[in-house]
Amino acid sequence: MRTLLNIIWLVLAGFWLFLGYVLAGVLLCIPIITIPWAIASFRTANYVLWPFGRMIVDKPGAGVGSFIGNVIWVVFAGIWLAIGHLLSGIALFITIIGIPLALADFKMIPISLMPLGKDIVSTRQGAFDRPLR
Repeated sequence: MRTLLNIIWLVLAGFWLFLGYVLAGVLLCIPIITIPWAIASFRTANYVLWPFGRMIVDKPGAGVGSFIGNVIWVVFAGIWLAIGHLLSGIALFITIIGIPLALADFKMIPISLMPLGKDIVSTRQGAFDRPLR
């Protein structure tokens, strides 16, 4: 089911949002000081391209530096990417098949505003991820 949702997502919204994150990352690579934000943009672009089956968690140890970095990120790129998620989510919500995709789109707004201090992890549990008994 995740693969089907990811394919539909990719066709309807994921590719265009992915391009937005890549464009933000390329523009943030131009001034050398903003390369950490560009890396965060590329990492988030990967998540936006194929989101189902993965989730966003807080990084342990992320603190004031991540917060200050996120404030700078909002000014340069975050607000525009969040608006893109909002508009594509509204467009997806209009259709019946797009409602689950719209909900996923709305869930991506926080990471589009604050990508630093977050990790993207798989929701699948492997044999080594289970706790020992």
